[in-house]
Amino acid sequence: MSFANPANRIKRWSVAGMEGMFVKMFDPPKASPATPDDILPTNPVPEVLFAAGFLNQAPNPPHTLERDLMHTLKLPTWDGQKTLTFFVFAEKNNNAATAGTWPGPTVRVPRGAVFHCHTTAGGPPPHTIHWHGIEPTPINDGVGHCSMELGAYTYKWQPNFIGTYFYHCHRNTMQHFEFGLYGMLLIDPPDAFFATQVDATIPIGHCRDGKRRIAANLDDPLTGQPRFTQFPGFNRNLLTAADPWTGDPKLKFATDPHAMTVPYDVEALWVLDDRDSAWSDLAPGALTTFPAQGLKPGYDDSFANNPGVNKFFAFNDFNADYWFVTGVPVPAHKGGIGTIPSGVVVPPALNSGVSGMQVSINAQTGQTILVRCLDAAYNSTEVTFPMNVVVIAWDGRALGVPPFGHNHSYLVPAGTPIVMSTARRFDVLIRSTTPINDFATVKFINTRGQVPGSPEEVVMTARIPINIGGAPQTSTFAALGKVTDQFGLPLAGVTLKATSLSLAGSPPQTAVSGSDGKFSVAGLANGSYDITPTLTGVTFTPLNLTATINDQNTSNLNFTGTNLLSLTPDKVSPQDTSTAGGVTFTASMTGGSFEFQFLLAAGAGAPAVVQAFSVNPVWNWPTAAAQPGLYTVQVQIRPAGSSGTSNVVDSRSISYVLFSQAYAINEALEALKMSMGEKAPTAADLTRYDLAPLINGITQADGRIDVQDVIIILRKVVGLPL
Repeated sequence: MSFANPANRIKRWSVAGMEGMFVKMFDPPKASPATPDDILPTNPVPEVLFAAGFLNQAPNPPHTLERDLMHTLKLPTWDGQKTLTFFVFAEKNNNAATAGTWPGPTVRVPRGAVFHCHTTAGGPPPHTIHWHGIEPTPINDGVGHCSMELGAYTYKWQPNFIGTYFYHCHRNTMQHFEFGLYGMLLIDPPDAFFATQVDATIPIGHCRDGKRRIAANLDDPLTGQPRFTQFPGFNRNLLTAADPWTGDPKLKFATDPHAMTVPYDVEALWVLDDRDSAWSDLAPGALTTFPAQGLKPGYDDSFANNPGVNKFFAFNDFNADYWFVTGVPVPAHKGGIGTIPSGVVVPPALNSGVSGMQVSINAQTGQTILVRCLDAAYNSTEVTFPMNVVVIAWDGRALGVPPFGHNHSYLVPAGTPIVMSTARRFDVLIRSTTPINDFATVKFINTRGQVPGSPEEVVMTARIPINIGGAPQTSTFAALGKVTDQFGLPLAGVTLKATSLSLAGSPPQTAVSGSDGKFSVAGLANGSYDITPTLTGVTFTPLNLTATINDQNTSNLNFTGTNLLSLTPDKVSPQDTSTAGGVTFTASMTGGSFEFQFLLAAGAGAPAVVQAFSVNPVWNWPTAAAQPGLYTVQVQIRPAGSSGTSNVVDSRSISYVLFSQAYAINEALEALKMSMGEKAPTAADLTRYDLAPLINGITQADGRIDVQDVIIILRKVVGLPL
C-alpha cells in the first residue's frame, strides 16, 4: 500500500481528547481508584520480612507490599568523570530501601498467592507499574496507554508460573526504564515463605523440604525420557499430581507444589544494563519527553520543538558509554573489556529476605547453580559461559513445563553465546564436577548497527567471575618448599604467604622459613593458591608461585632471594682525625649466617686487613692515629664455618675522608674569600674547609663554604672549643 497515494483509505479514530490511548508518554488524569478485583491478599512475604526484622513496621493492610516512586539518585561513574541521574523505586518501611535502590528491591512471591502492592507516586509524573510477564487484568497491568496515572493504587494479581520477571514504570518508558525505574520480580514455588512461617528453622525463601527450587522440565517432553540427569532432585510429577506431603497439614496443598521443579544450591542474578550519560546530562527530569497534546501526535504537539525546549528531548540517539551488571559498574570505556569484582552478593534486605543471591559466582563442585539473567540494556547482549549450561526458561516461562510442552530445555555448549534483546530473560542451570575459575563474558552490541549480513559492533565486553571450587572438605594440607640466597645458602626469616586464587579456598595462611631455608604453609583446603615470599631488603625469583592443593601436600615450591650486603659508618664523611671515638662501620647481610672481614686502603694503596674474619659485623676505626686523606673501607663476607678467602661470596666498599684538626690563619682568610664569593672552592677546598654545620659536635658537610665554616676554622686556629 502506498503511503503517499494509498489505493485504499482506512478510517481512523481521532486522537483529540484521547491521546493517552495511543501514546504512552501522554499523561492521562491522575487517579487513585479502588481496585476492581478486590480479592483479599494471601502473600506471606511481607509478614516473613517483618518477623525477620527487614521491615520496620508490620504490614498494614496485612499481606500487602509497599512500593514508592519515584525517587532520584545521583551516582558517580566508576571513572569519576560523570554523575548519572537514576530514577528509582523505594520501600518506605524497609530501612535498606527508604531512599530507593537501583535496581529496585527485588519482589519475590510464591506461585498462586494473591499479591497486593500498595503504590504511591511522588515526584514528577508520569508513572505506572507494569508487572512484566505476569498478565493480570488491564488496570493492574500498568501498561501506560490503558491505565491511569498513579496517585495511590493497590495493584492486585495472582502469579501462575514460577520464573524470572521484572517490574518497571511503563510511562515515558524510553526514559524511565533507561534511568533505572525497575526491579526484579521472582515467582517462587507455592510453599516458599509459607514454610518459614510454619517452621522457623527453614530459611526464608526455601521450600518445606528445606530446599530452594525453580520450575524446569529436565526430561524430553516428547518422549518423557530423562534427559539432563546431572541435576539431582528433579521432580517430574505432573502439575496436576496430588500432593504427597505427610508432614504439617498447614503446608499441605491440593497438588504437588514441587511438581516440575528442580532444587538449586546457588542463585545468581545478572541484570545487564547500559547508560548514555548524555541522556542523563540533558534530560534529568522525569517529564522530559512529555509532549503537549495536539490534535495530531507527532505533528502539532511538542515533538516539533527543539531538544531541551519545553521539557522535550528526543530519545532517538542512544550511545551508551557506561555499563553495569546488577548495579555493579563495569570498569571499561567504549570498546574496552571490564571485569566486575568477585564476591558480589545481593543483601537479603533487598531480596525479599532471601540470603545468598550472588552476582559474581562462588560455588562448589557438584552444586546446582541457577543463573537468572535480564537484558535491561538498550544494547543487545551476547552472554557466553565458560562451561556447558542448560537453558531451562525464557521470559519467565519454564521450557517444556505444561502447558508449554511444545518446547524443551536445551544444552548450550561452553563458548556458545546466548543472544538477547531488551527486556528478555533466561534461566540456566550449571553443575560442574571439576573446579572452574573463569569468567562469563557479556558483549554489549550496538543495536543501531545490527544490519543482517553485516558485522555487529561490540561496544563493550563485561566479564563476570565464576569460581567453582572443590567439593566441601574438612581436612587441610600444606605447601612445602625452600628459600635460598643467590649463593645457594639457606635463607632464614622469609615470610611465605598463601593467598587463595578462588573464593572457595582457605583464608590467607603464612609460614616463616627456618635456619635451613625450608618452609611449610599449612591449613590449605583444596584449591589453587598464590605463594609469595617477603623479607625486607631481599628480592625473590620468582616473585610468586602457584600451588595447587588436591587432597595432598604440594612441594618443590623453591625461591631464590637476592640479599644485598650493606656497609654503613656511624659518622658521615668527612671527619676530623680527632673525632671522639673514631668512626664505627657496620656491615649487614639479610638472612643466612656469615663471617665478616674488614680491610682499609689509603689513597690508591693496597688494602690491608684491619679485622679478620669473624661473626662480628662491626669494626671501629681509631682515626686519631690516621693521617688526613682519602681512604677506602671494605668488608668481605663468607659463609660461617668456612675458611680462606676463596669462600668469599660478596664484598662492599665505601670511600671515606679524614682531615686534620690544625688550621692556620691564612686558611681562615682563604675560607672567608670563598664564603664571600671572591674565590670558587675546588673539590680539595670543600674537603678541607666545609665543616659546618656541627651536629652534636660532629661535622656534617653541606657541600658549600659559608660564614659558619669560617667561624669553625677561626675557633680551631685560636684553640677555642667547638
